[in-house]
Amino acid sequence: MNPATLRSLETPRVVVDHARLAANIARMADLARAAGVAVRPHIKTHKCREIARMQLAAGAVGLTASKPDEALVFIEGGAPSVTVAYPVVDGRKADRLLEAARDTGCDLRMLADSAQGVAALEAAAARHAFDLPVFLKIDVGLHRCGLVPDHPDLLPLARHIAESKSLRLAGILSHAGHAYGAKDAAQVREIARDENRLMNTAATRLRGEGLDVPEISVGSTPTVLAGDAWEGITEIRPGNYVFMDRTPLRLGLAGLADMALWVLATVVSANADWLIVDAGSKVLSSDGGGHGSALDGHGLAFPLDAGDDLTQALPVLRLSEEHGFVQRGDSRLGVGDLLKILPNHSCPVANLAESLTLLDEDGTTAEWAVAARGKVF
Repeated sequence: MNPATLRSLETPRVVVDHARLAANIARMADLARAAGVAVRPHIKTHKCREIARMQLAAGAVGLTASKPDEALVFIEGGAPSVTVAYPVVDGRKADRLLEAARDTGCDLRMLADSAQGVAALEAAAARHAFDLPVFLKIDVGLHRCGLVPDHPDLLPLARHIAESKSLRLAGILSHAGHAYGAKDAAQVREIARDENRLMNTAATRLRGEGLDVPEISVGSTPTVLAGDAWEGITEIRPGNYVFMDRTPLRLGLAGLADMALWVLATVVSANADWLIVDAGSKVLSSDGGGHGSALDGHGLAFPLDAGDDLTQALPVLRLSEEHGFVQRGDSRLGVGDLLKILPNHSCPVANLAESLTLLDEDGTTAEWAVAARGKVF
């Protein structure tokens, strides 16, 4: 990122290196082609239509979203296919999605892991005369949502979906989010292999009962970057890879030169221990990293001329709402100086911003709206 361009910007500001963003998207597209799987990236990381268009242009078959109203932003924005990878149990939310999908022609897919969820989707699909593809969520170790492969409800739910007049069994879907808490890339690779084994076990069980399992969808940035087990997998759903952050850096799955999203901040006060910057929890978030990444502090701050030199990092150890506490150490930085901060978790940081400032190599900038910001319904 051009230091002269950064110095011209008002802070605090979430900035994205356009070249690195494009390179990360291309890297994932190449990985998917080599593995023989489709990419359906999770847009909860960026919530930005322009970035989604870049992903689709690079070969993504569609998008993944979490909350229904988040998905609506992209359905109404022309996305050809969207999977809502969240258990929707409120028929009103399903109604909004189905109406939008019908109006736009979007290939909408949804998810369930309970009888209540299946019933809510079935009723909504019937109201709209919709043939709705539904994935069953498989728990592969995060223990947040989903059914383990030998759960007694797995077969009855799958059969109910397959035999429904308004639903269609799209396949099975998982998220090995516990990989974010792994100690290194080798442990992430083992988690990815275990995910593959569990998903194929679930698929074999369903197919053994005469049920079709067209798709096996997996996804998390760490397991995709470290994974080497793709047997039976049809698609991957990474999200964080577009920006990266301290977790893939800590795990050794990406380098500092791959980090595309940064927070630009100004030192507004200084004392013997701290450089106080104008980016607090309302900018950096208080997130310690996805799914218990166990990162210390709230980010790493660098002088603008540090380049990709990790030895120049200054830890952001405390936050209040409007202030960040950067441990100054031997730094000669002072009031008025700018710092670029690598956040612990890029996803909530993007969600806190109204727009992202895209920086090109030639020093030009553009403002891209975080269109699905705050869409939590």
